[in-house]
Amino acid sequence: MEQLDIKNLPKDSFEPISIDNNLDREKISAPSLTFMQDSWRRLKKNRGAVISLVILGIVTLLAFGSIWISPHDPTKQNAKYINLPPKIPGVSINGFNGTAVVGGQRVNKYEQARVPKDTYFVLGTDGLGRDELSRLLMGTRMSLIIAFVAAFLDLSIGVIYGLVSGMKGGRVDTVMQRILEVLSGIPNLVVMILMLTIFKPGMLSIILAMIVTGWITMARIVRAQAMKVKDQEYVLAATTLGQSPISIAKKHILPNISSVIIVQMMFSIPSAIFFEAFLSFIGLGLTPPNASLGMLLSDGYKTFRYLPHLMWAPAITLSVIMICFNLLADGLRDAFDPKMKD
Repeated sequence: MEQLDIKNLPKDSFEPISIDNNLDREKISAPSLTFMQDSWRRLKKNRGAVISLVILGIVTLLAFGSIWISPHDPTKQNAKYINLPPKIPGVSINGFNGTAVVGGQRVNKYEQARVPKDTYFVLGTDGLGRDELSRLLMGTRMSLIIAFVAAFLDLSIGVIYGLVSGMKGGRVDTVMQRILEVLSGIPNLVVMILMLTIFKPGMLSIILAMIVTGWITMARIVRAQAMKVKDQEYVLAATTLGQSPISIAKKHILPNISSVIIVQMMFSIPSAIFFEAFLSFIGLGLTPPNASLGMLLSDGYKTFRYLPHLMWAPAITLSVIMICFNLLADGLRDAFDPKMKD
């Protein structure tokens, strides 16, 4: 085996490595991210969740922006413009050009009603001559308000109640769970009827009914997760170091169960919309001239065979909102779960 001839090696082979070059090799190339920044990075990789978030943002912006800018007055009635079909400017497709089949012949309903040429009803009008698009925007806004209130109640009442019950344990947990069992045994419809004996039908009655029983599912889920996490080593270490229960809940328990809370909160939003729609069908929802997606579905259901567009518009809007909330919930669950891998 030949030995290496050190004398014949070039001089640059023995140049010392500078300290600066050695430190550059040990630098971390990836930037340091906070929990929220890393979660947002994960969420952006989920196209379905991002598209759903954009759609929900547009729907929310249009619904609440219609308070100031609306195609027509959603509560204004006009007997001359009753049950007009949809008419979109520049569109000649049947069903969207203001024509309808009457007696086997297609006629221009706008000409018969003597509607001015510069007046359009993109989604037609209802049985009282009100613009369906304006009422759809108004109904979406009212349904979203009810949904956001339900989500706020889940966060404010359900999460706090579940954390206290799960962290305390013992007799406190037993008493708190017995209270939940009593409340969960009361049907929502019975609570709503009792509310109507005190309050008039409307948003206040619906919100109060959700306050009574709407947060119970969230409280039970948070309790189960809190009891699972509180026995982990890092929680026991924080307890040993003398951290307060509130600090432990905020810094150690809530971040680790945030994915479950967010998913359940997202599911509570469409559940609240369906609850309002159910009440509208039985006449316990919002009162006219207010509108919601449930009221529009109820009105469109009555005339679906003759005026199907009055039901299709709120049904499609409700379906899109439901699908987007479900996809966004799945995306947020994956983004906020620290155990998920890229």
